[in-house]
Amino acid sequence: MGAQLRVYKRRIRSVTATKKITKAMEMISASRIVKAQRAVAASTPYADELTRAVTAVATRSNAKHPLTTENPAASRAAVLLITADRGLAGGYSTNAIKQATALTERLQAEGKDVVTYIVGRKGVSYYNFRHREVAAAWTGFSDKPTYGDAKTVAGELIEAFTAENGGVDELHLVSTKFESMLTQTAVEARLLPLKLDEVQLSDEKQAKAEIFPLYDFEPSAEGVLDALLPRYVESRIYNALLQSAASEHAARRRAMKSATDNAEELIKALTRLANSARQAEITQEISEIIGGANALADANAGSE
Repeated sequence: MGAQLRVYKRRIRSVTATKKITKAMEMISASRIVKAQRAVAASTPYADELTRAVTAVATRSNAKHPLTTENPAASRAAVLLITADRGLAGGYSTNAIKQATALTERLQAEGKDVVTYIVGRKGVSYYNFRHREVAAAWTGFSDKPTYGDAKTVAGELIEAFTAENGGVDELHLVSTKFESMLTQTAVEARLLPLKLDEVQLSDEKQAKAEIFPLYDFEPSAEGVLDALLPRYVESRIYNALLQSAASEHAARRRAMKSATDNAEELIKALTRLANSARQAEITQEISEIIGGANALADANAGSE
């Protein structure tokens, strides 16, 4: 019995230490969600207005720009997948990877070669373990991205899109949309060529999407598109990084809270088992004492 009691106590100490870690991670993620939500709220209006401006220029002019002109013979597509650098976030990275896999299979079914770009160590590890080729990867900023990070990613993707030889004809983005503290959804979107009839705006901007102001283009519509479209890609990637970061913190907070609750339940169960083992040990010791006392009494009575 003593050995069993020691096992229970050792497990209780181990689970208690794990509970302290998960509780601390839960509190850290909860504190970071607020900042991430503020960053998303600050970047979304800019991304929406820039998308609206690009759409207005493209629809109100006869300019033929490579970033807005559909290639009927598209044969190569780039997919940018955004995942987390760290684990312990539930199914956050897994859901994004599944969405990217489904998109890749759909593009391949259309006869297109898929070139994969990845943000986050979890996605890189997943593809490396399965020996899948990755064109480029960026790590170290998934939980706190900056506009400079988005600009670096967008620069390489635009370069691949505009390359004459060995480039790509389409650019797709797979990220996680932060809808609420309890709901984060893996989503996909085609960034380039820009779909003028399917521009993705936030709900408050959607009502105004059909009304475009009149513009005068200086020096030309092509020059305006040259300047705006790279910024459009950067802003969309930056907003996706921020949405994914908020989703990562929310998913990690939820996963750590669940782990903490499970640890508390396990500690209660182990404590009950330890108490039962202690009571059984005490009962056995009392029985042995009583048995020994009775045997001694019987021996004394027989000697008399």
